[in-house]
Amino acid sequence: MSTDYQQARTALGARLRELRFLCPSGRLTGRQLAQRLGWPGSKVSKLENGRQTATPEDLRAWADATEQPGVYPELAARLAGFESHIRSWRRALANGFKPLHEGLSAEIDRTSDLWIWEESVIAGLLQTPEYARHVIQRYSELLGGADDIETAVRSRVQRQEWLYRSGRKLHVVMWEAALRSLICPPSVLASQLDRLNGMIGMDTVELGVIPFTASVKIVPANGFWVLDDRLVVAEDWHAELWLDDADNITLYKKVWKTLSESAVYGADAHSVIASARRSLYPR
Repeated sequence: MSTDYQQARTALGARLRELRFLCPSGRLTGRQLAQRLGWPGSKVSKLENGRQTATPEDLRAWADATEQPGVYPELAARLAGFESHIRSWRRALANGFKPLHEGLSAEIDRTSDLWIWEESVIAGLLQTPEYARHVIQRYSELLGGADDIETAVRSRVQRQEWLYRSGRKLHVVMWEAALRSLICPPSVLASQLDRLNGMIGMDTVELGVIPFTASVKIVPANGFWVLDDRLVVAEDWHAELWLDDADNITLYKKVWKTLSESAVYGADAHSVIASARRSLYPR
């Protein structure tokens, strides 16, 4: 998880531990506090050690159980500052693409089911090296601060080994715009589309495409990844968001499911991809 986010969550955990120690009626052990709250002891430990993000309800209950209800506004303010964490691209890329990619790769490695929505670019786990190189180069030119492009390309390609491990499943839906955006030369996009066609039918990949002509229930925007039921990674121009609270994960899963209902699969997806490829070389 990103450094900024984890530091903020760890700091909140330290503050919660301090409140437990400073309980007016006497210092509480973790077990005693868990009993007061009706929680498993592991939850107290995870919150204090920055391994779980507290909800506002958790913080209010903690303040009441440690007999210090007046601190709740402070705790809520701390939470509001990072529960929808923003990892600035400029800060993240200050040390190059490698640590950025390594962090996400580590999360993917321990993921069994991955749901991806992309509205304007081919999903990274399905990219050819040449297509990935052009995408990463564009981001580098826009954001600056990173010149280890080939390292990033290798990292992205190595990450794709995940697709060939047993017990893994990629559920990806893309808008047709992703098949047609010329972020790279036509020849590179043609090869990329050929690879996409080859991925359809893999037992570890469920690939859907929303045609331009399809009716949609929500606006097809804002690409994101959902890793199992524990983490959402979403991107914006200025930052990457890592969200691990249950409400946001549920929302993003609902968004993915709603979008997927407008997608076509199998032979129909082949047809949309083939149409995009033919448009690259009109007669």
